[in-house]
Amino acid sequence: MTVMLKCLSHTPLRGLNDPGAAVLAEVDALLAQARAEVEAFDPELIVIFAPDHYNGLFYDLMPPFVLATAAESVGDYQTRLGALSVPSALALELARFVLDQDLDLAISHRLQVDHGCTQTLEELTGALDRYPVIPIIINAVAPPFGPYRRVRALGEAVGRFIATLNKRVLILGTGGLSHEPPVPLLAGADPAVADFLIAGRNPTPEFRAARQARTIATGKIFGTPECPLTPLNPAWDEAFMQLMIEGRLAQVDAFVIDDISRQAGRSTHEVRTWVAAFAALAALGPYTARQDYYRPINEWIAGYGALSAQPR
Repeated sequence: MTVMLKCLSHTPLRGLNDPGAAVLAEVDALLAQARAEVEAFDPELIVIFAPDHYNGLFYDLMPPFVLATAAESVGDYQTRLGALSVPSALALELARFVLDQDLDLAISHRLQVDHGCTQTLEELTGALDRYPVIPIIINAVAPPFGPYRRVRALGEAVGRFIATLNKRVLILGTGGLSHEPPVPLLAGADPAVADFLIAGRNPTPEFRAARQARTIATGKIFGTPECPLTPLNPAWDEAFMQLMIEGRLAQVDAFVIDDISRQAGRSTHEVRTWVAAFAALAALGPYTARQDYYRPINEWIAGYGALSAQPR
């Protein structure tokens, strides 16, 4: 068993509302290096912890954690349509293992996944189906949320399962860091918005295009006085990344959900995927980690960062 970890921000606005050429060149270089490292590692299995943004999961049934035995991309924000290469029997083995650890994990045999899962897969592997991949979706946008200690426990259980495999395993966490895109809340929503949040699967192309246009419009003013959304918080982002790098994962147990939302934005809770990824790695023993990149990018509504790690 050999393991590599990558945690990476994603942004639906890449290619749609880009920053200047110099920043784009930095990110392109980061992604090229990360992809080269993944290709050299040549994983036999990818376990990806990812969020959903009301594309596959809705309030008609909103699990805190869901593992897919089969998954299909919805193709939002220029990501590819198509099936992920999920090894269904192995995914079910992982699900049973996690359930045996006294953790409640939902299972989907036909999960729709969005850019929160697929963008990073495409950037690091060039495809949706190049490698076997088990997606685990962690609710990070639809309150109420469970405590961070439960996310850490989920990651640890997945790590203990990985330790039983004689495979090269790439662990991915995708999402965050600080950001608050124009994602509606169910509380106080008008009936049409509430209906979408509760049961909005398979929207029309026109609905998806209008949703995308609102996000692009927000990106054009994000971080200015015109935008009412919580600005990026580089200090919070850097402190969080240091926790992960230094292996002080137990400190996330004290995270207060409302405080994070106020300080860094309501969608910052996508870092739950990073917590799970690092907890999975830590379950294998001590690790070494590094920060590959960080920059607050208002055009992408993202504290954009990347971390890498491997067992010591």
